[in-house]
Amino acid sequence: MRRERTERLRTEFPFELPRGYVDGSGTVHRTGVMRLATARDELIPLRDDRVRENSAYLSVVLISRVLTRLGTIEDVHPGIVEDLFASDLAFLQDFYRRINAEGHTRAAVTCPSCQESFAVDLAGGGRLGES
Repeated sequence: MRRERTERLRTEFPFELPRGYVDGSGTVHRTGVMRLATARDELIPLRDDRVRENSAYLSVVLISRVLTRLGTIEDVHPGIVEDLFASDLAFLQDFYRRINAEGHTRAAVTCPSCQESFAVDLAGGGRLGES
């Protein structure tokens, strides 16, 4: 008897920002969820006037399209991404690249105390397709 293993494609990845988004009331939002990008997610921002005027704005629009949650905020729009600290935006850009291009969320790190190198999973999971 042959057992088939059904694997579900993993499409959402949790993360924790280095600093966190501070909303208007002073609440810090550090955890969130990013989903895999679709072709539409990458094409629609190219028609955005802000992106046409400044190509650097592409990452702001693109990141806002694939963030499904940031802390308690479920409607993550470009204005929120604009207000992120630069280190948090850089983290999200790298995270986007890892889940959409590399197929994993692992990163090589070095312990500052003992200098030992090891890998950590930024999303707490394995390769795409694993649940």
